[in-house]
Amino acid sequence: MIPAPFEYESPSELNEVLGLLASRADAKLLAGGHSLLPAMKLRLASPALLVDLSRVAGLNYICEAGGTMRIGAMTTHAEVAASSLLHQASPLLSQAAREIGDVQVRNRGTLGGSLAHADPAADYPAAVLALDAEVVAMSQRGERIIPARDFFTGLFTTALAADEVITEVRAPVTAPAVTAYKKFAHPASGMAVVGVAVVVKMRAATIASAAIGITGVAQFAYRAIAVEKALAGKSASGIASPCDFAADGVEVLGDSFASAEYRSHLARVYTRRALQECVASAKK
Repeated sequence: MIPAPFEYESPSELNEVLGLLASRADAKLLAGGHSLLPAMKLRLASPALLVDLSRVAGLNYICEAGGTMRIGAMTTHAEVAASSLLHQASPLLSQAAREIGDVQVRNRGTLGGSLAHADPAADYPAAVLALDAEVVAMSQRGERIIPARDFFTGLFTTALAADEVITEVRAPVTAPAVTAYKKFAHPASGMAVVGVAVVVKMRAATIASAAIGITGVAQFAYRAIAVEKALAGKSASGIASPCDFAADGVEVLGDSFASAEYRSHLARVYTRRALQECVASAKK
């Protein structure tokens, strides 16, 4: 199908982007475009103005400062997946990025675009929640830092204001903690039917603490708090039982591919697998 008519702007400076968003309530940001453009072709989205971020300087980078990883919003999934710095210091985002879509999607899609779209089956949300990451948003009013735990508010909705653009994601250096992302992918779309991101800190042979983000199960990604609490002090042999709480407290989605009961089962299974991978890695 053909999208409805729209205007197009391709600014080269962030201030230009912020000005367009402030002056046009009907504007929509274009990052990688893999979600927005298909929606426009199906007339599920009909923005009057597209603001293309691909030429904006200073939004594509990965660096470390003061124990915090800083990733620019226009950094592609492929760049996140391949970053040696992330692999060494805070690998969870890279682990999630490797599981996104296919080669074309990973080379065009962006970290900021994926988070702003807030697809309930996207991979990054689970990772940023498990990392207790922060999303940096800019508008003409200035910079705003949004904790990941407050960022996702509903189905395809976030805490971003209409005139804000994501500029950066900040995640802590996790080493020597161990991380894993395990995913059951939809065979057609590659999206997460269930995706589980885990950060585990070990004390000798027991789990000192665990942070677990789950995507694909509910209308938006969430922290599996009940599992985290039950895991404290557990050894590798005690992992299975806490994973029974992986879908506690959320309204589990069901569709023609995976019923709510099946998704709940997958949440338990993939939480256990991610934790087992972390514990095994910690022993090496």
